[in-house]
Amino acid sequence: MTGSTDNYAPHPHIGGRTAALRALAAWRTQRPGSPRVVLLTGSSGSGRSRLLTGFLMLCDPEFRKQLILDELDPSTVPPELPAPAVPSAKGLTSAQFLWVLADRYGLDASDAPSVYAELARLGPLTIVVPDVDRAGPVRAAEEPVRLVRDVLARLAAAPNIRLLVEVPRELVVELGEGLPPGTTQVIDLDDPEWADPEAIARQAEAMLNPAFLAPELPFTTDAAVRRTLAEKIGRRAGSSPLVAELAVNSILTAPEGVDPDDERLWPTTIGEALDLHARRLGADPQLLRLVLAPLALAEGQGLPVELWAPLASAVAGRDMRSAIANGMALAGPFVQPLEIEEDPITERTLIRLLHPAIADQVQTGLPDIRAAQARIAMALLQSVPDQDWGLADPYVCDHIAAHALEAGLLPQLLTDPGLFVHADPVTLRAALESVPVGTLGAPALTYLRTAPLLTRTQGSELLRAALLESAFVEDGLPEYCEAVHRLGLDLPWRTLWSVSVPGVSEVTIARVPGANGTDLPVAVLVVPAGTPGAQSAEATGDSAVLVHGLLHPGTLLEGVDLAQVVRPSEEERAASPFGLSRGSDYVRVWDRANDDAVTALICDSPITSVDLSPEGILLVATARGARALRIHSDSHRPSRHSA
Repeated sequence: MTGSTDNYAPHPHIGGRTAALRALAAWRTQRPGSPRVVLLTGSSGSGRSRLLTGFLMLCDPEFRKQLILDELDPSTVPPELPAPAVPSAKGLTSAQFLWVLADRYGLDASDAPSVYAELARLGPLTIVVPDVDRAGPVRAAEEPVRLVRDVLARLAAAPNIRLLVEVPRELVVELGEGLPPGTTQVIDLDDPEWADPEAIARQAEAMLNPAFLAPELPFTTDAAVRRTLAEKIGRRAGSSPLVAELAVNSILTAPEGVDPDDERLWPTTIGEALDLHARRLGADPQLLRLVLAPLALAEGQGLPVELWAPLASAVAGRDMRSAIANGMALAGPFVQPLEIEEDPITERTLIRLLHPAIADQVQTGLPDIRAAQARIAMALLQSVPDQDWGLADPYVCDHIAAHALEAGLLPQLLTDPGLFVHADPVTLRAALESVPVGTLGAPALTYLRTAPLLTRTQGSELLRAALLESAFVEDGLPEYCEAVHRLGLDLPWRTLWSVSVPGVSEVTIARVPGANGTDLPVAVLVVPAGTPGAQSAEATGDSAVLVHGLLHPGTLLEGVDLAQVVRPSEEERAASPFGLSRGSDYVRVWDRANDDAVTALICDSPITSVDLSPEGILLVATARGARALRIHSDSHRPSRHSA
């Protein structure tokens, strides 16, 4: 038997899988003839993650101290070596994963090619990548495929990297394609060579044991009965530890009428586990699937428990509140709660399925997933109080785009600046990048352009609102800029105007004589010669000058006598309440009175020039053109009505 322990103690976490552990230990030990790349695969629920976790226990120098290694089969125990890098792909985009790896090795890299170049310069590296099937913040965006093609295939091809990847079966061929013969080994846990039915039976027996918190029941307290029952469950479950786990969960949740000798009670698939449990409780199996449907379609860590019933009702097309309120015994074997802390005093409860394979099975029973997602998206939209995204549940803000994406409704959703401001930018960007650009409206295109900046800064809602406000002005969408100001956030600035003029090399705030004898504040932009509306200036050589009204949009001043342009004196600048400093793509403004930071403007293209008026008007030039912003500090901030 492949899982035989040969009188050695089984691994305490796995309970078997000796053949697979031997292969993994050989890879870690770099025994002669061992592969450089190992691809651990199997159907969802086959125990890939559990096996990998157990193996990593043996690779971690600190955790090894908690194991009695002398009792384990020596061929399954790698020598004590430094712990490998274990960058999980769960929830990450391909780009994020690559930067996690770069941080792990402390690489001095500025882009993806330089990351690979730096990795190639390092000595032999050992990298273990779990959770490839859970990559990406949005399920419908198919991030696991991109991760394999864009990142993992390159790591697998690097001769200095020993790689172990937990990967879905459908991506195994693509990941191993093109590698030299003998480089790769595939461990498929559904293959008889690696399957371990004895380990699955041992797992079921442990779950049934009151010593491990199982309830005391006739078939759990008697060791012989317990062992016989576990063997029957394991035999029926085949190569799937998850099926065995669900079978045990079912009879522990509702033990009435359980006959250990009745093999009809023990499922062979996840679908059977759902159906058998429902029938044992006298319920329609389709009702159970409808109860679980919102969880099967949920994004992120799980669904807020308060949304479970409304979304189940939306999918079913009927009121499901009582079915969920009275049906925890029905759903219990397949779900798990998760308590998360939003802040030191606030907790919220999420509910999620026990395993993604259950979600796959529930989805196969839905007649139209696209229609179900459309109903969920509409229900989430209707749950936003007075359509104020600042009052919406975080799940709604962060994940409605993912549901709308799978429903084919995302372009229609992306018109509300409130959603842009309050949604998690990583998740929204991933959803947005999954639809054809030609289907997006103007505000969504502005968000798409700004999204790399939002995800890089990972700033607050206030910072996102401020950056989007300015981006809308840059893209000629003043109505969306005004909508951002109406969100009730105290923005650090108001963008007064923006001009899209390429090649602005210098900006200066100045003044010229006005028609009524008062000085008119202006922005002087040095631009390439031949720029429409620009005046040639002897002092600027091959350049020309644009003079723009400082305080109002669309006020290009032509024919201004450049000799009458007066720039602020050093004394005037020194008397300004504001100071500034700049980097390649940011400008910081501070209050001179107390040296407190007022705000920082971060740009999505390099800054070529900046200036700041004594009144707090910030003038910035980038590769996109120039813009003017009125800076608000606490002492200079207007009321919301005058903003």
